[in-house]
Amino acid sequence: LTKLDAPFRQVFYLEVTLRPRGAREEDTMAETTIEPFLRNGWYVAAWKEELDAGFVTRTIMNEPLVIFRDAQGRAGAVEDRCCHRGAPLSSGKVVENGIQCGYHGLVFDVHGKCVEIPGQDNIPQAAKARAYKVVEKHQFAWIWMGDPALADEKLIIDYPWHDQPSKWPHRKAVMDIKCNYMMLVDNLMDLTHLGYVHTKTIGGNPKAHVNAEMIVSRTERGAHFIRWMLDSKPPPTYVKGAGFTGNVDRWQEFEYFLPGGIVQWSGALAVGAGARENRDQDGFHLRIFHGMTPKNDDSCYYFWSTANGYRQDDPQATEDMYNEIYPTFVEDITILEGQQARVSVDPGRMLVGIKADVALTHARRAMRDAIAAEQAAMKQAAE
Repeated sequence: LTKLDAPFRQVFYLEVTLRPRGAREEDTMAETTIEPFLRNGWYVAAWKEELDAGFVTRTIMNEPLVIFRDAQGRAGAVEDRCCHRGAPLSSGKVVENGIQCGYHGLVFDVHGKCVEIPGQDNIPQAAKARAYKVVEKHQFAWIWMGDPALADEKLIIDYPWHDQPSKWPHRKAVMDIKCNYMMLVDNLMDLTHLGYVHTKTIGGNPKAHVNAEMIVSRTERGAHFIRWMLDSKPPPTYVKGAGFTGNVDRWQEFEYFLPGGIVQWSGALAVGAGARENRDQDGFHLRIFHGMTPKNDDSCYYFWSTANGYRQDDPQATEDMYNEIYPTFVEDITILEGQQARVSVDPGRMLVGIKADVALTHARRAMRDAIAAEQAAMKQAAE
């Protein structure tokens, strides 16, 4: 049943009860919302196009950074602070051999080493900036904020659809959201909110979402679910995209990859087309990449890319899809920022778990296991 194309034989829910010692059953709580940062993992730092334009500044895990590509095409990220007088490197510009400080002209390469000081041949060994490894793949610039010796590029999420523009034309965006990045993971791993938050776009009938048939599993690198809403009324976005005139068999497949990536394939076929047996046929198809990168404890960057898989030869269809999806994410942001504001009043207060939390519980546990392993390794190394 874990295979994506397997016949649907059984439906089950996994309920997880997390209860503080001595608590009553009616006081059962699931979790708090704030997690420590997982440093040993790949996060999206920028889109390829942002580096094509020069450099981009981002604050990741409380550290202001400049992300850029040098003349040899090597990408890197360095702290946004010159070692000379502490001026922001972002006040300068990208030059052939690195990024040049806009105050006194010192140049730093992608590894943070100062390679040029105007009017001075000798460069002090201490003349450097903290640097972090950046790898470009599938039009993403990925950053590793932890131990560079552990930065295994094989752990970067594979997203080949960005490299298939004729089959999956797409548009990208990045949003700055005032919420903890794991709140965004929660939002995406529990789609029962769609019928309440997104009534004007992709939502549909709330009961159809709550009662959807669903398979959830913990994976080696996170969590996965697929849910089916059979013989259901297509939401407005689907009708506009594929021209459905009757009910559809609709699916939503999401996979969370540690620490901050979710790959989505959503779609629908007309009832009777055999969607369960073969989803890869003409109908409505949408692929979205979701990247959550922590800015600090209560804000994050949301990188997303939406790909049109239903009218690929029509550029307007891709534009229309983007314009349909964008407002749904704005609706999510309103909820998430409101949630963060309330949680921040009493951040240690526990939250009540419900049955719909099964997928996000797997994602949270995967994150907590990884954080625990990272902290244990750091403690051992310090001894």
